[in-house]
This record gives sequence, C-alpha cells and structure tokens, in this order.
Amino acid sequence: MPTSRPIESFKCLTFDCFGTLVDWETGIYTALSPLTQQLPASHPLQGNRLGVLRLFILHENRVQLEDPAANYKTVLSETYRGIATELGLEAAPADMARFGHSVGEWVAFPDTVDALKRLQKHLKLVILSNVDRESFDRTLAGPLREVKFDAVYVAEDIGSYKPDLRNFEYLLEHCQKDLGIGKDDIIHTAQSLFHDHVPANKMGLPSAWIERDAGVVSVMGGEHEDLKNQVDFSWHFKTMGDMADAVDAAHAAAAARH
Repeated sequence: MPTSRPIESFKCLTFDCFGTLVDWETGIYTALSPLTQQLPASHPLQGNRLGVLRLFILHENRVQLEDPAANYKTVLSETYRGIATELGLEAAPADMARFGHSVGEWVAFPDTVDALKRLQKHLKLVILSNVDRESFDRTLAGPLREVKFDAVYVAEDIGSYKPDLRNFEYLLEHCQKDLGIGKDDIIHTAQSLFHDHVPANKMGLPSAWIERDAGVVSVMGGEHEDLKNQVDFSWHFKTMGDMADAVDAAHAAAAARH
C-alpha cells in the first residue's frame, strides 16, 4: 500500500539512473543508428523509434536472463548482435564495442542536475543502477559531474540485474551499513515500472514514479496499463524538477509550522 507519511519525513532517495536521471531511450536509439541506417526505406522499423526500442528491450532482457552476471558492456554488445541477427544485418565488431561503451555518452534530462542539487539539501541520494562500474563512472564524469551522490550501487557489484529482488536486498543492506539509513526512511525513485516499481513494491518500499513522458511514449520501463496491478507508488511526478518542487514546498511548510 502507498505510505501515508509526508514526503518531508523521509531521509533518503534511492534512484534508478538511466531513464530517470539520464535519457536512456534517446541514448539507446541514437547508438543503434549504425544498424538502423542499414535498413531499407521500406522497412517497418525505419524511423520507428518505438519499434526499435521494443526490439532492444526483448534482446536486452534475453541476454540478461541468459547471463545475469554479465558485465553491462557485454550485455549491450550482445544485445546489438542479437538485434542485427534478427534483422539480417551486419554487426561489425567495432560497432558492437562502441554500443557497449555508449552509456557515458547518454545525456541527462534537462531538469536532472538542478533537481538533484535541490533534493540533496533535504535527503541523501543513492543510485541503484543496472550497469557496470566503469560505465557509471563515465556518467558521473560526464552528464552528472555536478552531482555528489552519497552512495552508488551497480549491477556489477551485485551479480544480478533489476528487477531481481537481490538488487533491492543489496540496496537496503548497504544503505543501512554504509549510511545508517533504514528501509523505513527510503523512497525509491524511478521511471521504470518493470525494473524498479514492481520489485520495490514487493520489498515494501514506498516509491515515487517519475513518468518522464515529455510528449514521447516511453516503452523501456514498461507501460502503466500493463503493470498497474503490480505497482502502487506513493507519489507521481512528470519530471525530477516537479519532485524537487514538491519536496522544497513540503519542507518549507513543515518549517513554517514549527
């Protein structure tokens, strides 16, 4: 059930990064262009962003299920190969490697950095991401270089990928051990319903959905109509900026009452 506690009473936000803070859909679609450019003009996937991303999801999920401990750069490279094979296209080794290393090139949403700086005045910020350490370090050195997170936990540390509950068990254990933050003081904050909100609900974590539609249909985190019976988030915002506004306002109101 959604929590009845006010948002200003929590101490920590745990985040999915790619899809919530960084625009992974545009990053993936752009990085797949060496493949999609090989398609004839008449192909149904030519210029079809949603179709290409749905195909990516199918192959990424397959690769992660086949080898849950695979490094994310390998997951991306093998996903690229699988898409190419299905489409009857050539997957050049250099293009596979480039796709595998593309994470650090994906850009942050325009509101992300300012929102995180504002939120950090009130809450600890922790990352739980489905990537490898090197890829995330490149993101920290690039689009998120102005943000200081209190902790970063990635799939490479854990040996599995979300939505596996082991990732959330690791998160809760390490927030307690590393930061002294217990489960009752955490809000899990994410765009992806499939990777984040479904397992967060199973773990009893209150969550905030950052919808991130911005006029573009999002497919890589699952569609709400398909998953509405498995998710029950406590807060719903369109952007991280909207969440920062709400947290600022809640803390200001609480301070005024006292």
